Amino acid sequence: MDSKVTVAGVIGTGLMGVGIATQCALHGLRTIVHDVDAARLASVNAKAQAVLDELIDAGRIDAAARDAALARIETSTQLDVMAQAQFVFEAVPEVLELKHRLYAQLNDVLASDAVLASNTSGFEPDRLAQALHAPQRFVIAHFWNPPHMIPLVEVVPGSATAPEVTARTEALMSGIGMEPVVLAKAIAGFVGNRLQFAVLREALNIVRSGAASPEVVDRVMKASLGRRWSIVGPLESADMGGLDTFVDISSHLMPELAKDEDVIDLLREQVDAGRVGVRSGAGFYEWDEAHLARVKAARRKLIAGG
Repeated sequence: MDSKVTVAGVIGTGLMGVGIATQCALHGLRTIVHDVDAARLASVNAKAQAVLDELIDAGRIDAAARDAALARIETSTQLDVMAQAQFVFEAVPEVLELKHRLYAQLNDVLASDAVLASNTSGFEPDRLAQALHAPQRFVIAHFWNPPHMIPLVEVVPGSATAPEVTARTEALMSGIGMEPVVLAKAIAGFVGNRLQFAVLREALNIVRSGAASPEVVDRVMKASLGRRWSIVGPLESADMGGLDTFVDISSHLMPELAKDEDVIDLLREQVDAGRVGVRSGAGFYEWDEAHLARVKAARRKLIAGG
């Protein structure tokens, strides 16, 4: 299998699909984006330009690089265009039946040596690959939103994935400026989401207990662990703090941590009240223009430092 990728395909025009396409185009790949919805497809260029303009504002690229990347992005409502791609990213909604229908169509479209990678964050590879004639050329490449700011890609091979496909995927991710990690085996949620939701469960538990408000919980995270974990991970941190110390703390703290699932009721209460977060203007916070501006300023700082 030729490891050189010059043409990438992206199926799906949501935030993740456009983010992946933009990252590919920015790093020199001819990038073909497909969606059956012509209106959504028509928005791809503007969405990609918004991402690239953010990189310009942060001093990461210049206008010439932006224009060159935009020129490499093509769009089509015809799935057959994916036959031109050596590597195809699937970034459609997280609906198993939808993905399986798409894969069944791709069986007769993809080149015989093309890799198909799903950006799923929830489905394990063997479950997705059931609809494929060539599961050995299938892998999960889970990007984090937004790809131009969060470099991690979790590469998760299935039981049938050929080793060279995993290696090819890892190499491509590095080539488009990402930071790939390869999981030894598939587990629900992979690594990142398991860590994220473990922290979220305890954050909700603290709020539920009345010990601290959402604002205090978030300030603690941003001013302490958020900074530390950008330098060393939790296991490195334990080594540096002394594993004997962590054993002592764990022996009395671990039994006090949340282990149930009913903390999710705090999320359900907000959703039932129509408070789904930024999209509705309110969730745990009121999302006014001043709050959004503060987050955007912090985001620009992070991108500039990336």
